[in-house]
Amino acid sequence: MTRRQNPKIDIPVLDGNRPLIVSDVDEVALNFLDPFNAFLQKNGYELIPRSFKLTGNVVSIAGGNAAPSMTVSTLMDAFFAAQQKWQTPTIGVVESLARLSTVADIVFLSAMPPKYFAARRALLDEFGMHYPLVASESSKGELIRQIHADSEHPVILIDDMIYNLHSVKKHIPHSMAINFMANDTFRAMAPDPGEDVHLAANWTEVTRLILRHISA
Repeated sequence: MTRRQNPKIDIPVLDGNRPLIVSDVDEVALNFLDPFNAFLQKNGYELIPRSFKLTGNVVSIAGGNAAPSMTVSTLMDAFFAAQQKWQTPTIGVVESLARLSTVADIVFLSAMPPKYFAARRALLDEFGMHYPLVASESSKGELIRQIHADSEHPVILIDDMIYNLHSVKKHIPHSMAINFMANDTFRAMAPDPGEDVHLAANWTEVTRLILRHISA
């Protein structure tokens, strides 16, 4: 594995000799919504699951008013800065990735400001998930194309956000897209991802889908 530098992020470029599995982090590898809600409650807010978004659903405990988008962004920044105190692995992820790593390369691609890379790296390492990590707010499809380096082997993205899955399908048409969100409540409110995206309710299903795809 080599690494391609750019001014903001460090992109791993794999040798392309094995399939590539790219996993989102928040709500895929690490619980996000439940610990974020606990963090909010410590700071005078709470997350009300009324629709599939954060802005508008983060409300003041004292008055019940929706927090402005700037306030939500500030709270998320503070949460990411303190993520090691709050976030834990989703059920089954550690075991599933260990199993999948025997047949494929694995990279974490986290949609978060790169300034929190070190905190996220330490948190993933704490739970034994030592796979390469990219922290970026750029288009996931383009980043995965760079990581994949035009290999002929399968590439799979696991993500809770449909636009990221569509992005990878756009940049790598033969890729496999899996929609997974650990939080049952918000997953039930998610829009239909479309015919080209596979749905999974847990890491057991994610693993089964990937192994079947790789062996096809």
